[in-house]
Amino acid sequence: MPYSLNLPDAFNAADHFVDRNVREGRGEKVAVLCEDRSFTYADIQAGMNRFGNALKSLGVRMEERVSLLLLDTEVYPQAFFGAIKAGAVPVCLNTMNRTQDFQFYLNDSRSRVLVVDAPLLEQIEPIRGSLPFLEHVIVVGQRQGGGQHTPHAASSAVQTLRPADLDFDELLAAHSDRLDTAPTCRDDACFWLYSSGSTGSPKGTVHLQHDMVYAASTYGIKVLDIREDDVFFSAAKLFFAYGLGNGIYFPFHVGATAVYLPQRPTPEQVYATVRRHRPTLFFGVPTLYGQMLEQEGTMPGVRLCVSAGEALPPAYLHRWKARFQLDILDGIGSTEMAHIFVSNRPGEITPGSSGKVVPGYEARIVDESMHDVSPGEIGTLLVKGDSAAAYYWNKHGKTSETMMGQWLNTGDKYYCDHQGYFFCAGRSDDMLKVGGIWVSPNEVEACLIEHPDVLECAVIGACDEDDLVKPMAFVVLGPAKEPSEQVETELKEFVKSSLALYKYPRWIRFMDELPKTATGKIKRFELRNLLQQQQAA
Repeated sequence: MPYSLNLPDAFNAADHFVDRNVREGRGEKVAVLCEDRSFTYADIQAGMNRFGNALKSLGVRMEERVSLLLLDTEVYPQAFFGAIKAGAVPVCLNTMNRTQDFQFYLNDSRSRVLVVDAPLLEQIEPIRGSLPFLEHVIVVGQRQGGGQHTPHAASSAVQTLRPADLDFDELLAAHSDRLDTAPTCRDDACFWLYSSGSTGSPKGTVHLQHDMVYAASTYGIKVLDIREDDVFFSAAKLFFAYGLGNGIYFPFHVGATAVYLPQRPTPEQVYATVRRHRPTLFFGVPTLYGQMLEQEGTMPGVRLCVSAGEALPPAYLHRWKARFQLDILDGIGSTEMAHIFVSNRPGEITPGSSGKVVPGYEARIVDESMHDVSPGEIGTLLVKGDSAAAYYWNKHGKTSETMMGQWLNTGDKYYCDHQGYFFCAGRSDDMLKVGGIWVSPNEVEACLIEHPDVLECAVIGACDEDDLVKPMAFVVLGPAKEPSEQVETELKEFVKSSLALYKYPRWIRFMDELPKTATGKIKRFELRNLLQQQQAA
Protein backbone atom coordinates (compact mmCIF):
# COMPACT_ATOMS: atom_id res chain seq x y z
CA MET A 1 0.00 0.00 0.00
CA PRO A 2 1.13 3.61 -0.55
CA TYR A 3 3.09 5.21 2.23
CA SER A 4 2.94 8.94 2.99
CA LEU A 5 6.11 10.75 4.06
CA ASN A 6 4.42 14.04 4.95
CA LEU A 7 7.52 15.99 3.94
CA PRO A 8 7.23 19.75 3.46
CA ASP A 9 7.35 21.16 -0.06
CA ALA A 10 10.59 22.99 0.80
CA PHE A 11 12.94 20.08 1.43
CA ASN A 12 16.63 19.26 0.98
CA ALA A 13 17.94 15.72 1.52
CA ALA A 14 21.26 16.91 2.98
CA ASP A 15 19.45 18.78 5.72
CA HIS A 16 17.46 15.65 6.58
CA PHE A 17 20.33 13.17 6.58
CA VAL A 18 23.13 15.29 8.06
CA ASP A 19 22.02 18.60 9.60
CA ARG A 20 19.05 17.01 11.35
CA ASN A 21 21.31 14.59 13.22
CA VAL A 22 23.37 17.49 14.56
CA ARG A 23 20.26 19.48 15.48
CA GLU A 24 18.88 16.49 17.37
CA GLY A 25 22.00 16.13 19.53
CA ARG A 26 23.97 13.51 17.60
CA GLY A 27 26.78 15.83 16.55
CA GLU A 28 29.38 13.88 18.57
CA LYS A 29 27.99 10.48 17.55
CA VAL A 30 30.32 8.52 15.23
CA ALA A 31 28.81 8.60 11.76
CA VAL A 32 31.58 6.91 9.77
CA LEU A 33 34.28 4.36 10.55
CA CYS A 34 36.86 3.85 7.80
CA GLU A 35 39.91 1.72 8.49
CA ASP A 36 41.49 3.33 11.59
CA ARG A 37 39.67 6.66 11.22
CA SER A 38 36.36 7.81 12.72
CA PHE A 39 34.18 10.81 11.91
CA THR A 40 31.28 12.25 13.88
CA TYR A 41 28.13 13.73 12.42
CA ALA A 42 29.57 17.16 13.23
CA ASP A 43 32.70 16.24 11.22
CA ILE A 44 30.62 15.10 8.26
CA GLN A 45 28.49 18.26 8.49
CA ALA A 46 31.56 20.52 8.50
CA GLY A 47 33.05 18.72 5.50
CA MET A 48 29.71 18.78 3.69
CA ASN A 49 29.35 22.52 4.22
CA ARG A 50 32.92 23.28 3.20
CA PHE A 51 32.51 21.24 0.03
CA GLY A 52 29.20 22.92 -0.82
CA ASN A 53 30.83 26.33 -0.39
CA ALA A 54 33.73 25.20 -2.56
CA LEU A 55 31.36 24.24 -5.36
CA LYS A 56 29.66 27.60 -5.17
CA SER A 57 33.05 29.35 -5.33
CA LEU A 58 33.72 27.42 -8.57
CA GLY A 59 30.53 28.81 -10.05
CA VAL A 60 28.46 25.63 -9.78
CA ARG A 61 24.76 26.51 -9.83
CA MET A 62 21.60 24.72 -8.77
CA GLU A 63 20.77 21.58 -10.76
CA GLU A 64 24.23 21.39 -12.37
CA ARG A 65 25.92 18.01 -12.13
CA VAL A 66 28.97 17.09 -10.06
CA SER A 67 30.40 13.64 -10.79
CA LEU A 68 31.85 11.55 -7.95
CA LEU A 69 34.46 8.95 -8.85
CA LEU A 70 35.33 7.96 -5.31
CA LEU A 71 36.34 4.99 -3.22
CA ASP A 72 34.28 4.15 -0.15
CA THR A 73 35.76 6.56 2.40
CA GLU A 74 34.56 9.41 4.64
CA VAL A 75 34.87 11.72 1.62
CA TYR A 76 31.84 10.17 -0.08
CA PRO A 77 29.08 11.46 2.24
CA GLN A 78 30.78 14.85 2.51
CA ALA A 79 30.93 15.31 -1.27
CA PHE A 80 27.56 13.67 -1.94
CA PHE A 81 25.58 15.70 0.59
CA GLY A 82 27.70 18.82 0.07
CA ALA A 83 26.65 18.95 -3.55
CA ILE A 84 23.00 18.34 -2.63
CA LYS A 85 22.97 21.01 0.09
CA ALA A 86 24.40 23.54 -2.39
CA GLY A 87 21.62 22.65 -4.83
CA ALA A 88 23.87 20.77 -7.26
CA VAL A 89 23.25 17.16 -8.33
CA PRO A 90 25.88 14.50 -7.53
CA VAL A 91 26.37 11.76 -10.12
CA CYS A 92 27.70 8.53 -8.59
CA LEU A 93 30.15 6.81 -10.94
CA ASN A 94 31.20 3.17 -10.89
CA THR A 95 34.88 3.02 -9.89
CA MET A 96 35.28 -0.32 -11.68
CA ASN A 97 34.50 1.07 -15.12
CA ARG A 98 37.07 2.02 -17.74
CA THR A 99 38.21 5.21 -19.45
CA GLN A 100 35.71 5.09 -22.32
CA ASP A 101 32.86 4.63 -19.84
CA PHE A 102 33.89 7.72 -17.90
CA GLN A 103 34.04 9.73 -21.10
CA PHE A 104 30.42 8.76 -21.77
CA TYR A 105 29.26 9.50 -18.21
CA LEU A 106 30.95 12.89 -17.97
CA ASN A 107 29.76 14.05 -21.37
CA ASP A 108 26.27 12.61 -21.07
CA SER A 109 25.73 14.24 -17.65
CA ARG A 110 27.52 17.45 -18.70
CA SER A 111 29.20 17.49 -15.31
CA ARG A 112 31.11 20.71 -14.65
CA VAL A 113 33.07 19.21 -11.75
CA LEU A 114 34.64 15.79 -11.18
CA VAL A 115 35.71 14.69 -7.71
CA VAL A 116 38.11 11.76 -8.08
CA ASP A 117 40.27 9.66 -5.79
CA ALA A 118 43.94 9.94 -6.79
CA PRO A 119 44.39 6.21 -7.62
CA LEU A 120 41.54 6.51 -10.14
CA LEU A 121 42.86 9.62 -11.86
CA GLU A 122 44.78 7.55 -14.39
CA GLN A 123 41.44 6.50 -15.89
CA ILE A 124 40.62 10.14 -16.63
CA GLU A 125 43.98 11.30 -17.98
CA PRO A 126 43.59 9.85 -21.53
CA ILE A 127 40.26 11.63 -22.09
CA ARG A 128 41.12 15.06 -20.68
CA GLY A 129 40.83 16.64 -24.13
CA SER A 130 37.47 15.00 -24.87
CA LEU A 131 35.40 16.42 -22.00
CA PRO A 132 33.97 19.74 -23.24
CA PHE A 133 31.68 20.30 -20.25
CA LEU A 134 34.17 19.47 -17.49
CA GLU A 135 35.77 22.59 -15.98
CA HIS A 136 37.25 21.45 -12.66
CA VAL A 137 38.89 18.27 -11.38
CA ILE A 138 39.10 17.92 -7.59
CA VAL A 139 41.52 15.22 -6.49
CA VAL A 140 41.20 13.38 -3.18
CA GLY A 141 44.37 12.07 -1.53
CA GLN A 142 46.83 13.61 -3.97
CA ARG A 143 49.28 14.85 -1.33
CA GLN A 144 51.85 12.34 -0.18
CA GLY A 145 53.17 12.69 3.34
CA GLY A 146 50.15 14.57 4.65
CA GLY A 147 46.39 14.80 4.69
CA GLN A 148 43.85 12.38 6.06
CA HIS A 149 43.38 10.62 2.73
CA THR A 150 47.06 9.78 2.12
CA PRO A 151 46.56 6.01 2.70
CA HIS A 152 44.56 5.85 -0.56
CA ALA A 153 47.01 7.85 -2.66
CA ALA A 154 49.20 6.17 -5.25
CA SER A 155 52.50 7.54 -6.55
CA SER A 156 51.54 6.81 -10.15
CA ALA A 157 48.40 8.88 -9.72
CA VAL A 158 50.32 11.76 -8.15
CA GLN A 159 52.50 12.02 -11.25
CA THR A 160 49.46 12.62 -13.49
CA LEU A 161 48.23 15.69 -11.63
CA ARG A 162 47.93 18.90 -13.60
CA PRO A 163 48.47 22.42 -12.25
CA ALA A 164 44.80 23.22 -12.74
CA ASP A 165 43.66 20.28 -10.61
CA LEU A 166 42.35 21.14 -7.16
CA ASP A 167 43.33 19.38 -3.95
CA PHE A 168 40.28 18.26 -1.98
CA ASP A 169 41.74 18.92 1.47
CA GLU A 170 43.17 22.32 0.52
CA LEU A 171 39.91 23.31 -1.14
CA LEU A 172 37.84 22.45 1.92
CA ALA A 173 40.28 24.17 4.27
CA ALA A 174 39.82 27.40 2.32
CA HIS A 175 36.05 27.54 2.84
CA SER A 176 33.62 28.06 5.70
CA ASP A 177 32.02 25.18 7.58
CA ARG A 178 28.71 27.02 7.48
CA LEU A 179 26.46 26.77 4.44
CA ASP A 180 22.93 27.94 3.76
CA THR A 181 20.74 25.16 2.41
CA ALA A 182 19.73 25.63 -1.22
CA PRO A 183 16.00 26.36 -1.66
CA THR A 184 15.13 22.98 -3.16
CA CYS A 185 11.74 21.27 -2.97
CA ARG A 186 10.92 17.63 -2.27
CA ASP A 187 10.50 16.93 -5.99
CA ASP A 188 13.70 18.61 -7.20
CA ALA A 189 16.43 16.53 -8.81
CA CYS A 190 18.71 15.23 -6.06
CA PHE A 191 21.21 12.67 -7.42
CA TRP A 192 21.88 10.47 -10.42
CA LEU A 193 22.82 6.82 -10.72
CA TYR A 194 23.82 5.23 -14.01
CA SER A 195 22.27 1.90 -14.88
CA SER A 196 24.71 -0.92 -15.58
CA GLY A 197 24.10 -0.83 -19.32
CA SER A 198 23.86 -4.64 -19.51
CA THR A 199 20.91 -4.34 -21.90
CA GLY A 200 22.08 -1.26 -23.85
CA SER A 201 23.96 1.96 -23.23
CA PRO A 202 23.98 3.18 -19.61
CA LYS A 203 21.08 5.39 -18.61
CA GLY A 204 21.34 8.38 -16.29
CA THR A 205 18.65 7.68 -13.70
CA VAL A 206 17.40 10.87 -12.06
CA HIS A 207 16.25 10.60 -8.44
CA LEU A 208 14.44 13.28 -6.47
CA GLN A 209 15.05 14.83 -3.04
CA HIS A 210 12.45 12.67 -1.27
CA ASP A 211 13.42 9.29 -2.78
CA MET A 212 16.09 8.34 -0.23
CA VAL A 213 13.79 9.21 2.68
CA TYR A 214 11.06 7.01 1.21
CA ALA A 215 13.36 3.99 0.76
CA ALA A 216 14.79 4.38 4.27
CA SER A 217 11.33 4.79 5.82
CA THR A 218 9.92 1.70 4.09
CA TYR A 219 12.49 -1.05 3.55
CA GLY A 220 14.95 0.34 6.09
CA ILE A 221 12.51 0.82 8.96
CA LYS A 222 9.75 -1.66 8.20
CA VAL A 223 11.86 -4.63 7.06
CA LEU A 224 15.33 -4.21 8.58
CA ASP A 225 14.16 -2.36 11.70
CA ILE A 226 17.18 -0.04 11.43
CA ARG A 227 17.90 1.94 14.58
CA GLU A 228 20.36 4.40 16.08
CA ASP A 229 22.53 1.79 17.77
CA ASP A 230 23.09 -0.15 14.52
CA VAL A 231 26.45 -0.28 12.76
CA PHE A 232 26.09 -0.76 8.98
CA PHE A 233 28.69 -2.45 6.79
CA SER A 234 28.01 -2.77 3.07
CA ALA A 235 30.48 -4.78 1.03
CA ALA A 236 28.41 -3.56 -1.90
CA LYS A 237 29.95 -0.23 -2.90
CA LEU A 238 28.48 3.24 -2.44
CA PHE A 239 28.47 4.11 -6.14
CA PHE A 240 25.40 2.03 -6.96
CA ALA A 241 21.87 2.03 -5.60
CA TYR A 242 22.10 -0.90 -3.19
CA GLY A 243 25.32 0.28 -1.57
CA LEU A 244 24.28 3.94 -1.43
CA GLY A 245 21.31 3.05 0.72
CA ASN A 246 23.17 0.52 2.87
CA GLY A 247 26.15 2.74 3.55
CA ILE A 248 24.87 6.32 3.49
CA TYR A 249 21.22 7.15 3.74
CA PHE A 250 19.98 4.19 5.82
CA PRO A 251 22.42 4.78 8.70
CA PHE A 252 22.14 8.58 8.40
CA HIS A 253 18.34 8.34 8.47
CA VAL A 254 18.40 6.96 12.03
CA GLY A 255 21.63 8.53 13.29
CA ALA A 256 23.55 5.23 13.19
CA THR A 257 27.14 4.43 12.18
CA ALA A 258 28.42 3.35 8.77
CA VAL A 259 31.58 1.28 8.16
CA TYR A 260 33.47 1.83 4.90
CA LEU A 261 35.94 -0.46 3.14
CA PRO A 262 37.89 1.39 0.41
CA GLN A 263 39.46 -1.80 -0.98
CA ARG A 264 37.87 -4.52 -3.06
CA PRO A 265 35.62 -6.61 -0.79
CA THR A 266 37.44 -9.92 -0.83
CA PRO A 267 36.39 -12.46 1.82
CA GLU A 268 39.62 -11.75 3.72
CA GLN A 269 39.01 -7.98 3.72
CA VAL A 270 35.37 -8.40 4.70
CA TYR A 271 36.08 -10.75 7.59
CA ALA A 272 38.86 -8.44 8.83
CA THR A 273 36.54 -5.42 8.68
CA VAL A 274 33.81 -7.27 10.58
CA ARG A 275 36.28 -8.29 13.27
CA ARG A 276 37.55 -4.73 13.56
CA HIS A 277 34.29 -2.78 13.66
CA ARG A 278 31.69 -5.40 14.66
CA PRO A 279 28.79 -4.20 12.48
CA THR A 280 25.26 -5.25 13.36
CA LEU A 281 24.00 -5.22 9.76
CA PHE A 282 25.95 -6.71 6.86
CA PHE A 283 25.04 -6.24 3.19
CA GLY A 284 26.50 -8.40 0.41
CA VAL A 285 25.70 -10.03 -2.92
CA PRO A 286 25.28 -13.76 -3.63
CA THR A 287 28.71 -14.12 -5.20
CA LEU A 288 30.41 -12.71 -2.11
CA TYR A 289 28.42 -14.94 0.25
CA GLY A 290 29.51 -17.96 -1.79
CA GLN A 291 33.16 -16.87 -1.67
CA MET A 292 33.00 -16.19 2.08
CA LEU A 293 31.64 -19.67 2.69
CA GLU A 294 34.83 -21.04 1.13
CA GLN A 295 37.06 -19.08 3.53
CA GLU A 296 37.66 -19.20 7.26
CA GLY A 297 36.19 -16.29 9.19
CA THR A 298 33.66 -15.17 11.77
CA MET A 299 30.84 -12.59 11.90
CA PRO A 300 30.94 -11.27 15.49
CA GLY A 301 28.28 -8.72 16.40
CA VAL A 302 26.19 -9.12 13.23
CA ARG A 303 22.45 -9.49 13.88
CA LEU A 304 21.25 -9.67 10.27
CA CYS A 305 22.62 -10.14 6.75
CA VAL A 306 21.10 -8.89 3.50
CA SER A 307 21.58 -9.98 -0.11
CA ALA A 308 20.52 -8.38 -3.39
CA GLY A 309 21.77 -8.06 -6.97
CA GLU A 310 20.80 -11.57 -8.04
CA ALA A 311 18.71 -14.37 -6.63
CA LEU A 312 20.39 -15.93 -3.58
CA PRO A 313 20.86 -19.69 -4.07
CA PRO A 314 19.08 -21.59 -1.27
CA ALA A 315 22.29 -23.58 -0.71
CA TYR A 316 24.10 -20.38 0.33
CA LEU A 317 21.26 -19.48 2.68
CA HIS A 318 21.30 -22.89 4.40
CA ARG A 319 25.09 -23.11 4.66
CA TRP A 320 25.33 -19.56 6.03
CA LYS A 321 22.67 -20.25 8.65
CA ALA A 322 24.35 -23.48 9.70
CA ARG A 323 27.78 -21.90 9.98
CA PHE A 324 27.02 -18.49 11.52
CA GLN A 325 23.49 -18.93 12.92
CA LEU A 326 22.56 -15.84 10.90
CA ASP A 327 19.74 -15.27 8.42
CA ILE A 328 20.31 -13.72 5.01
CA LEU A 329 17.37 -11.64 3.80
CA ASP A 330 17.27 -11.90 0.01
CA GLY A 331 15.43 -9.20 -1.92
CA ILE A 332 15.14 -7.43 -5.24
CA GLY A 333 15.73 -3.75 -5.88
CA SER A 334 16.80 -1.66 -8.83
CA THR A 335 18.61 1.53 -9.78
CA GLU A 336 15.28 2.99 -10.86
CA MET A 337 13.56 2.27 -7.51
CA ALA A 338 16.58 3.40 -5.45
CA HIS A 339 16.62 0.26 -3.27
CA ILE A 340 14.84 -2.99 -2.37
CA PHE A 341 11.07 -3.24 -2.87
CA VAL A 342 10.46 -7.00 -2.49
CA SER A 343 12.18 -8.80 0.36
CA ASN A 344 12.19 -11.68 2.79
CA ARG A 345 11.72 -10.65 6.44
CA PRO A 346 13.23 -11.83 9.71
CA GLY A 347 11.31 -14.95 10.70
CA GLU A 348 9.58 -15.05 7.28
CA ILE A 349 12.15 -16.47 4.88
CA THR A 350 11.27 -18.71 1.97
CA PRO A 351 14.51 -20.08 0.45
CA GLY A 352 14.80 -19.36 -3.26
CA SER A 353 12.31 -16.50 -3.18
CA SER A 354 12.83 -12.73 -3.20
CA GLY A 355 10.24 -12.48 -0.44
CA LYS A 356 7.09 -10.39 -0.24
CA VAL A 357 6.34 -6.82 -1.27
CA VAL A 358 7.90 -4.26 1.07
CA PRO A 359 5.32 -2.07 2.87
CA GLY A 360 4.94 1.16 0.90
CA TYR A 361 5.29 -0.59 -2.48
CA GLU A 362 2.97 -2.50 -4.80
CA ALA A 363 3.94 -5.18 -7.32
CA ARG A 364 2.22 -6.94 -10.21
CA ILE A 365 3.21 -9.74 -12.56
CA VAL A 366 1.79 -9.27 -16.05
CA ASP A 367 1.72 -11.02 -19.41
CA GLU A 368 2.63 -9.49 -22.77
CA SER A 369 -0.76 -7.75 -22.87
CA MET A 370 -0.17 -6.21 -19.43
CA HIS A 371 -2.84 -8.39 -17.83
CA ASP A 372 -2.15 -9.84 -14.38
CA VAL A 373 -1.12 -13.49 -14.50
CA SER A 374 -2.36 -16.23 -12.18
CA PRO A 375 -0.32 -17.42 -9.15
CA GLY A 376 2.53 -19.64 -10.27
CA GLU A 377 2.55 -18.24 -13.82
CA ILE A 378 5.69 -16.48 -15.05
CA GLY A 379 5.35 -12.90 -16.25
CA THR A 380 7.04 -9.51 -16.14
CA LEU A 381 7.41 -7.81 -12.76
CA LEU A 382 6.01 -4.28 -12.40
CA VAL A 383 6.49 -2.22 -9.23
CA LYS A 384 5.05 1.02 -7.85
CA GLY A 385 6.43 3.19 -5.04
CA ASP A 386 7.44 6.77 -4.33
CA SER A 387 11.19 6.12 -4.43
CA ALA A 388 10.94 5.60 -8.20
CA ALA A 389 13.22 7.71 -10.38
CA ALA A 390 11.60 10.56 -12.27
CA TYR A 391 13.07 9.73 -15.68
CA TYR A 392 16.15 8.72 -17.65
CA TRP A 393 18.26 11.68 -18.69
CA ASN A 394 17.97 12.43 -22.41
CA LYS A 395 16.25 9.11 -23.10
CA HIS A 396 12.58 9.84 -23.63
CA GLY A 397 11.89 6.55 -25.42
CA LYS A 398 13.48 4.41 -22.69
CA THR A 399 11.69 6.46 -20.05
CA SER A 400 8.34 5.76 -21.72
CA GLU A 401 9.08 2.04 -22.05
CA THR A 402 10.15 1.57 -18.43
CA MET A 403 8.25 4.18 -16.43
CA MET A 404 4.65 3.50 -17.34
CA GLY A 405 2.76 6.08 -15.32
CA GLN A 406 2.92 5.05 -11.67
CA TRP A 407 4.21 1.57 -12.58
CA LEU A 408 7.82 0.74 -13.40
CA ASN A 409 8.67 -2.17 -15.67
CA THR A 410 11.62 -3.97 -14.02
CA GLY A 411 12.33 -6.17 -17.04
CA ASP A 412 12.56 -9.16 -14.67
CA LYS A 413 10.61 -12.37 -15.12
CA TYR A 414 8.88 -13.49 -11.91
CA TYR A 415 6.11 -15.63 -10.57
CA CYS A 416 4.22 -15.33 -7.29
CA ASP A 417 2.89 -18.19 -5.18
CA HIS A 418 -0.41 -18.29 -3.28
CA GLN A 419 1.31 -17.03 -0.09
CA GLY A 420 2.51 -13.84 -1.79
CA TYR A 421 6.18 -14.85 -2.17
CA PHE A 422 7.88 -13.67 -5.36
CA PHE A 423 10.30 -15.96 -7.21
CA CYS A 424 12.81 -14.73 -9.79
CA ALA A 425 12.87 -16.53 -13.12
CA GLY A 426 15.56 -14.27 -14.68
CA ARG A 427 15.72 -11.25 -16.92
CA SER A 428 13.31 -11.16 -19.84
CA ASP A 429 16.14 -11.77 -22.30
CA ASP A 430 17.63 -14.58 -20.16
CA MET A 431 14.59 -16.88 -20.22
CA LEU A 432 14.85 -20.06 -22.29
CA LYS A 433 12.10 -21.83 -24.18
CA VAL A 434 12.97 -25.52 -24.25
CA GLY A 435 10.60 -27.83 -26.07
CA GLY A 436 7.98 -25.08 -26.04
CA ILE A 437 8.21 -24.68 -22.24
CA TRP A 438 9.78 -21.73 -20.42
CA VAL A 439 12.87 -22.58 -18.37
CA SER A 440 14.32 -20.21 -15.79
CA PRO A 441 18.15 -20.11 -15.75
CA ASN A 442 17.93 -19.20 -12.05
CA GLU A 443 16.21 -22.49 -11.25
CA VAL A 444 18.88 -24.57 -12.99
CA GLU A 445 21.66 -22.50 -11.41
CA ALA A 446 20.16 -22.87 -7.94
CA CYS A 447 20.10 -26.64 -8.44
CA LEU A 448 23.73 -26.80 -9.60
CA ILE A 449 24.86 -24.68 -6.66
CA GLU A 450 23.44 -27.35 -4.34
CA HIS A 451 26.17 -29.71 -5.55
CA PRO A 452 29.09 -29.58 -3.08
CA ASP A 453 31.70 -29.24 -5.85
CA VAL A 454 30.12 -26.19 -7.54
CA LEU A 455 31.28 -22.75 -6.39
CA GLU A 456 29.51 -20.61 -9.03
CA CYS A 457 27.56 -21.19 -12.19
CA ALA A 458 25.56 -19.47 -14.92
CA VAL A 459 23.09 -20.93 -17.40
CA ILE A 460 22.32 -19.65 -20.90
CA GLY A 461 20.62 -21.07 -23.98
CA ALA A 462 22.56 -22.84 -26.74
CA CYS A 463 21.38 -24.52 -29.90
CA ASP A 464 21.78 -28.25 -30.56
CA GLU A 465 22.44 -29.87 -33.95
CA ASP A 466 18.77 -29.37 -34.86
CA ASP A 467 18.99 -25.64 -33.96
CA LEU A 468 16.76 -26.11 -30.93
CA VAL A 469 17.48 -24.23 -27.71
CA LYS A 470 18.75 -26.21 -24.72
CA PRO A 471 20.37 -25.12 -21.41
CA MET A 472 24.14 -24.74 -21.24
CA ALA A 473 25.95 -24.27 -17.91
CA PHE A 474 29.19 -22.43 -17.22
CA VAL A 475 30.59 -23.77 -13.96
CA VAL A 476 33.33 -22.70 -11.56
CA LEU A 477 34.37 -25.63 -9.39
CA GLY A 478 35.55 -25.42 -5.80
CA PRO A 479 39.30 -25.52 -5.14
CA ALA A 480 39.28 -29.22 -4.27
CA LYS A 481 37.88 -30.37 -7.64
CA GLU A 482 39.38 -30.52 -11.13
CA PRO A 483 37.27 -30.38 -14.34
CA SER A 484 36.73 -33.72 -16.04
CA GLU A 485 34.20 -35.63 -18.10
CA GLN A 486 33.30 -37.56 -14.99
CA VAL A 487 32.48 -34.36 -13.09
CA GLU A 488 30.46 -33.09 -16.06
CA THR A 489 28.40 -36.28 -16.15
CA GLU A 490 27.94 -36.18 -12.40
CA LEU A 491 26.61 -32.60 -12.51
CA LYS A 492 24.18 -33.41 -15.32
CA GLU A 493 22.83 -36.40 -13.41
CA PHE A 494 22.55 -34.29 -10.27
CA VAL A 495 20.26 -31.81 -12.04
CA LYS A 496 18.24 -34.61 -13.66
CA SER A 497 17.58 -36.08 -10.22
CA SER A 498 16.12 -32.79 -8.95
CA LEU A 499 14.44 -31.04 -11.87
CA ALA A 500 12.30 -31.94 -14.86
CA LEU A 501 14.40 -33.73 -17.47
CA TYR A 502 14.11 -30.97 -20.09
CA LYS A 503 15.78 -28.49 -17.69
CA TYR A 504 19.13 -30.23 -17.26
CA PRO A 505 22.17 -28.60 -18.99
CA ARG A 506 23.07 -30.48 -22.15
CA TRP A 507 26.55 -28.96 -22.12
CA ILE A 508 28.80 -27.87 -19.26
CA ARG A 509 31.79 -25.57 -19.71
CA PHE A 510 34.22 -25.25 -16.82
CA MET A 511 35.69 -21.81 -16.15
CA ASP A 512 38.13 -20.25 -13.69
CA GLU A 513 35.75 -17.35 -13.07
CA LEU A 514 32.52 -15.88 -14.42
CA PRO A 515 32.24 -12.35 -15.89
CA LYS A 516 30.39 -10.05 -13.48
CA THR A 517 29.24 -6.48 -13.16
CA ALA A 518 30.48 -4.27 -10.32
CA THR A 519 27.37 -5.23 -8.36
CA GLY A 520 28.20 -8.92 -8.59
CA LYS A 521 25.63 -9.78 -11.25
CA ILE A 522 26.76 -12.40 -13.75
CA LYS A 523 27.09 -11.01 -17.28
CA ARG A 524 25.21 -13.70 -19.14
CA PHE A 525 25.35 -11.63 -22.32
CA GLU A 526 29.16 -11.98 -22.25
CA LEU A 527 28.79 -15.74 -21.95
CA ARG A 528 26.43 -15.69 -24.93
CA ASN A 529 28.95 -13.61 -26.88
CA LEU A 530 31.74 -16.02 -25.91
CA LEU A 531 29.69 -18.96 -27.14
CA GLN A 532 28.96 -17.22 -30.45
CA GLN A 533 32.63 -16.42 -30.95
CA GLN A 534 33.65 -20.02 -30.28
CA GLN A 535 31.02 -21.33 -32.67
CA ALA A 536 32.11 -18.91 -35.39
CA ALA A 537 35.80 -19.83 -35.01
